[in-house]
Amino acid sequence: MKNETEIKELIKEKYGQIAREGGSCGTSCCGDVTNIMADSYSSLEGYNPDADLGLGCGLPTEFAQIKEGDVVIDLGSGAGNDAFIARRIAGERGKVIGIDITPSMIELANKNVAKLGYDNVEFRLGDIDDMPVKDNIADVIVSNCVLNLVPDKEKVIKEIYRTLKPGGHFSISDIVLNGILPEGLKESAEMYAGCVSGAIQKKDYLGFIHEAGFSNVTLQKEKKIEVPDEILLQYISADELQSLKESKLGIYSVTVYAEKPSNAKGCCGPTCCN
Repeated sequence: MKNETEIKELIKEKYGQIAREGGSCGTSCCGDVTNIMADSYSSLEGYNPDADLGLGCGLPTEFAQIKEGDVVIDLGSGAGNDAFIARRIAGERGKVIGIDITPSMIELANKNVAKLGYDNVEFRLGDIDDMPVKDNIADVIVSNCVLNLVPDKEKVIKEIYRTLKPGGHFSISDIVLNGILPEGLKESAEMYAGCVSGAIQKKDYLGFIHEAGFSNVTLQKEKKIEVPDEILLQYISADELQSLKESKLGIYSVTVYAEKPSNAKGCCGPTCCN
């Protein structure tokens, strides 16, 4: 797989294409796999179809326990889908900040927020492993199928801890693994953009959350993702596919909740949360 800089450029390219094409990823695995993973938002209040590009793997805002007046950060905010639902709950007294690495997504999200006329939703261009926000600013952080795209997941989780207020919490939907991916899937750029080959082991994912200092870590939802054979066979041989099935590899969408302790000390600088 490519190095960290190359991976981030890959994500910008692939998700920039999706933004420009209004949610279509053409015939690439990126579109095929994310469509398999996506849950429907249409029944949630605040849903805006123009902001739904079908790129999620859960419904984190449904579980996020957002309250009126909360400051909410949406990591990897895309066209604004979760941000707008969060704003519906947080209300006019709240504030929602969406962060995304892809300029075309920020442009699309800003068009959507202009149509809706919200003055307390903003979208910032930036990496979620180095968020352009101050310490201890958010009551709630949400994210939908984005951490798996970031090479340094441990760093993102530390950033979540830094930016949450003491007593704040997150609800994040993501893709995790139980078992080892075949090399052909690990090395595929399309499978990375499609949220599979960038996923890490479930125990490691939860371990990073505990190690960062979070408490009350809870698995709110879990579902197994079945990737069709015809997609897998684009990247591995028939023999490898058979071995994969025998290995009982599990690809899962999980929604994880955790709290920053109310007695947590604020970050004192760029190294204290490391």
